[in-house]
Amino acid sequence: MTHFDAIIIGSGQGGTPLAKRLAKEGWKTALIEKSHVGGTCVNVGCTPTKTMIASAKVVYTVAQAEKHGVRVQGNELDIQTILDRKNKVVKNFHDGSLKGLQETENLQLFFGKASFSGEKKVRIELNEGDEIEISADTIFIDTGTRPSIPAIEGFEEAGYFTSTTLMEFPEVPPHLLIIGGGYIGLEFGQMYRRFGSRITILEYGSRFLPREDEDISEEVLKFLREEEIEIVTNAQVNSVKGKPGNITATAMVSGEEKTFFCSHILIAAGRTPNTDSLNLDAMGIKTNDRGYIVVNDQLQTSAEGVYAIGDVKGGPEFTHIAYNDYLILFHNLVNGKSESINDRMVPYTMFTDPQLGRVGLSEQEAMEKGLPIKVAKLPMAHVARAIETGDTRGMMKAVVDAETDKILGVAILGQEGGEVMTVLQMAMLGGLTASQISEMVIAHPLYAESLNNLFKKIG
Repeated sequence: MTHFDAIIIGSGQGGTPLAKRLAKEGWKTALIEKSHVGGTCVNVGCTPTKTMIASAKVVYTVAQAEKHGVRVQGNELDIQTILDRKNKVVKNFHDGSLKGLQETENLQLFFGKASFSGEKKVRIELNEGDEIEISADTIFIDTGTRPSIPAIEGFEEAGYFTSTTLMEFPEVPPHLLIIGGGYIGLEFGQMYRRFGSRITILEYGSRFLPREDEDISEEVLKFLREEEIEIVTNAQVNSVKGKPGNITATAMVSGEEKTFFCSHILIAAGRTPNTDSLNLDAMGIKTNDRGYIVVNDQLQTSAEGVYAIGDVKGGPEFTHIAYNDYLILFHNLVNGKSESINDRMVPYTMFTDPQLGRVGLSEQEAMEKGLPIKVAKLPMAHVARAIETGDTRGMMKAVVDAETDKILGVAILGQEGGEVMTVLQMAMLGGLTASQISEMVIAHPLYAESLNNLFKKIG
């Protein structure tokens, strides 16, 4: 049995850089990957979806061309070309990541299914058929998550897509019923609406986008409905009948049974951690009631010397959080620091069009904490750059500490919303006040320039 200094199970956006960095520091490192290097983000998440969303944006732009004085004739959607472009981008990202790992000294890459076989021991069922066992002083789990599939009567016969499988389907569904109104459901809904599908989204919760302030949620709902996307809240699907192309779904909507007809179903009802095949009991690694690995604020599991990184530990499930997990672990284990995941900023962007970029506290969260706040709002209809480009959907919003004038949180709903949000995230990290930003010299005519006017609303 080969012994390593470190074993990393899963080559996601935290595990891959951690493996390379440890190996470069002289740690004899093993990286185990079940399928494709790069994890969810590169292969079935961020990279392919944002590539296809870019194609959907082009469709929308062409549709809006005439109001800009441009007449377009004979435009036609080619879904296979869109998929081919997506596959090419994914392959480039994947191949680059794989090459980087293969060229790293002290790093051995195994392709296979990993599970714990004893104290600091990992069994690997290699993809080529053999089975080996390795051990290490330190082990990192980065196995990520997969789409959750709710137990609904008739699903297997009717068939369904996940966010992964829909991006391989070489057709545009005539009428796509999406179960789940979270960020994934909304991104896919708008994308396929622009490709030509009729879209119905069924959201289990009673409130649309409950993590966001109601004024932000209403703005998102407004522009989605303008694209004729049907969104139904407080909807619980009980059963489906039929086969792909002709499906009937029965749901309870606000206590009343309703029937929905569609051609295909996309399930976007959350994620499930990939922990069920790891045999965690062999190491005494605890999970919560949803199967996520329990960690402390320095990412250590209940087993000494074993850490969890990325989505598999729950919490904010974003690629950039997984990457920050890697940095924390590296700094603590190699550089002797004592960094924590507590109180780190968690920025995120929903890649609808326009984008929603968010960081820090929302207004409703600040009020629940009883904080003294002031709130600034600026409709994108009052943003010069938005007017000039012809897209005034959305708004800017900031929550400011009424006593210190420090920025507590922002939501930027508009074109390049994630980029503008990041400007304010850096301002928050730097301790800049709302007053300072209101008088800052910002190049004209950027979207960011309107941050002057946003913070002047504080008064």
